[in-house]
Amino acid sequence: MFDVPVATILIVSLLVMVAMGVHIAIALGMTSALGVFLVTGSFDVVLSMLASTAYESLRSYEFAVIPLFMLMGEFIGKSGAVKDVYQAIQRGLRRLPGRLAVATLLGNAIFSFVTGVSIASAAAFSRIAYPEMRRFGYHDGFALGAVAGSSCLGMLIPPSVLMIVWGLLTERSIGQIFLAGVLPGLLLLTLFITYVLASAVLRPHVVGGGKDQGAKVAAEENPDDASSGMQVLGSAVGITLVVLAVLGGIWFGVFTPTEGAGAGAFIGLVMALAKGMRYRGIIDSILSVGRTSAPILLLLVAASLYSRTLAMTGVSSAIQGVFLGAELAPWMLIVIMVGIWFILGMVIDSISIMLLTVAIFEPIAVSLGYDPIAFAIVGIIAIEAGLLTPPFGLLVYTVKAAIQDEDDQISIMTIFKSSTPYWFIMLVGMIAIISFPQIATYLPSLVF
Repeated sequence: MFDVPVATILIVSLLVMVAMGVHIAIALGMTSALGVFLVTGSFDVVLSMLASTAYESLRSYEFAVIPLFMLMGEFIGKSGAVKDVYQAIQRGLRRLPGRLAVATLLGNAIFSFVTGVSIASAAAFSRIAYPEMRRFGYHDGFALGAVAGSSCLGMLIPPSVLMIVWGLLTERSIGQIFLAGVLPGLLLLTLFITYVLASAVLRPHVVGGGKDQGAKVAAEENPDDASSGMQVLGSAVGITLVVLAVLGGIWFGVFTPTEGAGAGAFIGLVMALAKGMRYRGIIDSILSVGRTSAPILLLLVAASLYSRTLAMTGVSSAIQGVFLGAELAPWMLIVIMVGIWFILGMVIDSISIMLLTVAIFEPIAVSLGYDPIAFAIVGIIAIEAGLLTPPFGLLVYTVKAAIQDEDDQISIMTIFKSSTPYWFIMLVGMIAIISFPQIATYLPSLVF
């Protein structure tokens, strides 16, 4: 039964707390507790619901997939394999205009297959790719825009933390969502590369006037920076093994996503040990993942409680009724939801946006007859675009923080401006998937 006063109090309270800067997990938890109390009038029911929700959420076998995939990415990232592969790609693209930017895009796409966090990609390639592009005279903004923009692939190409969270919140198959992200991810990568190549041809000054091409490269490359052939081969084989063993195993039903994440973490550990990581590095990686994943798990518990409260108070059903009763075309309602995601992306982070909206928006999309897996990819791209949107733009701030030692004269707005073309390309990608859901659903239909 929909209670208008209670619903109003819940919505206003949540918005006020978020606007005041209260941590989203605390805001969700407090709002949920308030809603349950207003409906039941009993603190005992509030405590019981909180306890049962936390227990049922954290005991879930699927929840372990997040820290395990993050640990896999942490081990592989610290093994140096990503840097080896990046150097191999850029040497292989020697004759291509804007080769360093293209290598950054391809390197980020490959790194996306072994880590589910865009922030990790942004931090890594700010350290790996930006100094190289700067050495060859790239425009600072163009170079950093390529790093920030291509880092968005980390949340779209599986494994992805956002995909995992979406699957947990909607109880959809994580394996299906993983597979659905492959073709859209490759589509965005192709569009990103097209933009870089066009910029290199039409505005050669942004890529150092072609200084990174051809014979000049051989004279200016620093041999001390280049990885040996065996190093590159070992890194390439290791990353390929992770992709085939982990993602292939999940897609073809050999093991569950959680088991696949565990296998990936083990393979990543073996790679890191083979590349020289020792006990201290292993412990640091585990602690780093713990510091990152623990808040995410807390957010998921708060989101589960929030979803139950919405159902109990009737808020979720009422909002869905408003959307479905608006008598608008299905694509227009999808556009409205995407617009809301864009606006939220200006002020809060991507996981928080997902926790606030997915429980409401996903049933609406399904009621409209839209494929839930295709809608998941549209939502993830829209939410990920928020990481490039000012004034929050977490990816942009990550890039800025990572290059602080390299060049602290570059303004944050310069990076935002240079990332804008990638934002528009992501918008084009969303329109394509909304118009042709088969882009996302084709591969899952072959396997599942």
